[in-house]
Amino acid sequence: MRFVVTGEWARNDLLRVIVLCFLGYTLILWVTNAGMYFSKMSLMPSSVVDYYLGNEDRYLQPRSLPGLLEVLHFHAFAMGMLLMTLTHLLLFVPISMRIKAWGIATAFLSGIAGEMSGWAVRFVHPVFAYAKIGAFLTLEGVLLWLMILVARALLIRAPSAYSEGAPRPPE
Repeated sequence: MRFVVTGEWARNDLLRVIVLCFLGYTLILWVTNAGMYFSKMSLMPSSVVDYYLGNEDRYLQPRSLPGLLEVLHFHAFAMGMLLMTLTHLLLFVPISMRIKAWGIATAFLSGIAGEMSGWAVRFVHPVFAYAKIGAFLTLEGVLLWLMILVARALLIRAPSAYSEGAPRPPE
């Protein structure tokens, strides 16, 4: 991480390639995440309710507790690692700390809201379908924003995450 903190990531071509490859994989995940969502649901709350509660007319079974647990088990780890990595990289992008804090909070909150709102639709009340849609759109938006900011910082060879006048870490 020394390379990122000191701004050397802009001069270390191998590190830049690694981070750009990571962003490429993240972009693939971003596209397939949308594809998987839209293959099962739409942005209409009724489609979210049908997916989680089932719909006899469309021959859809309700999501089971074991099925939801299995999805949550894998998503919790994978999304946690993805968001931790992307938001960690965001720390070294030369933008204000306030914007970074909002981006980090939005990423993690929308991720967990997306996971929990499906459970809420299934076991609490169908009105949580609105939360599911909002969390999905917010997460997709913040993931794209994070990818763009990190890629931009790498490609324009920003000197470091520290703006003029900001304190630098000890050497």
